[in-house]
Amino acid sequence: MPSLSVIIPTHSPDSGRLRRTLRALRNQTLPATDWETVLVDNASTSPIDPAEYADDSPSNLRVVREPVLGLSHARRRGFTSALGEFIILVDDDNLLSTGYLARALALFAAHPKIGALGGVIRPEFEREPESWQHEFLPLLALRDLGPNPAVSGIPPPGAARNTYPPCAPVGAGMALRRSAVQAWLDHASHAALTDRRGNELTSGGDNDIVIALLRAGWDVGYFPDLALTHLIPASRLAPAYLARLNRGIQKSWMQVLLSHGLSTWSPIPGWTVPLRRLKAWVTYRAWSGPAAHIRWQGACGHFEGRVA
Repeated sequence: MPSLSVIIPTHSPDSGRLRRTLRALRNQTLPATDWETVLVDNASTSPIDPAEYADDSPSNLRVVREPVLGLSHARRRGFTSALGEFIILVDDDNLLSTGYLARALALFAAHPKIGALGGVIRPEFEREPESWQHEFLPLLALRDLGPNPAVSGIPPPGAARNTYPPCAPVGAGMALRRSAVQAWLDHASHAALTDRRGNELTSGGDNDIVIALLRAGWDVGYFPDLALTHLIPASRLAPAYLARLNRGIQKSWMQVLLSHGLSTWSPIPGWTVPLRRLKAWVTYRAWSGPAAHIRWQGACGHFEGRVA
């Protein structure tokens, strides 16, 4: 039995980026007999044929199918199909550093209370971003919290209700204990979340997993010696894409907090949303440039996520 399972949820992937993701896994220092690769084909337009990627894949690759579209559904299929005691989530445009898997296992052994951990995510841009776009790069799951590890548990009594550990991992490269994942599988909220679904840019699944683990008593951690590269095509720097992304992320964040009873923002009636969007259009001067428009879209998502 493999001790670790790498889960790659994917929907109609870019074949070039997926090949690079698989090659990075094939180059891992952890012996291939100690882990497995589970590629979850999530309702792709053309079913993924593993033979097409045989020259780039690790020898332990297997493909499972999830016909219901949506990242949360694909992750659930991956979790229930995985054989390993530990699990690492990898997007179909992530390149793990060569020692990532071995290091993750060592960290779990050294920190028995940690249920989920992650590290540094650096970009490989197809086209370098313009200076005004740097404000929005965290939307693309890029993170570097510095050279020092950090571990956090559930907020202490009296802390702000929406306190979320800054060191909590994001989905790209998130490493998990199987026993900790069960807390999320047992929680019904993920079935209602509008996580990534085809071309929709909503999210929230990463946060939902982390909150479920924290509430079950697990810690989460950041370790900078875990590193991966996120492949970012030029299309993801387009102002229209960043605007849709910011709106989807802010909407999902509100939905996650409300579903767990952690939001400091009260629910609002749906009929007030158009009025709030109009006021925010003026407040953010959304007409004044792409950055202002993207910020306004984020505010719109915030309002939409608070609708009861």
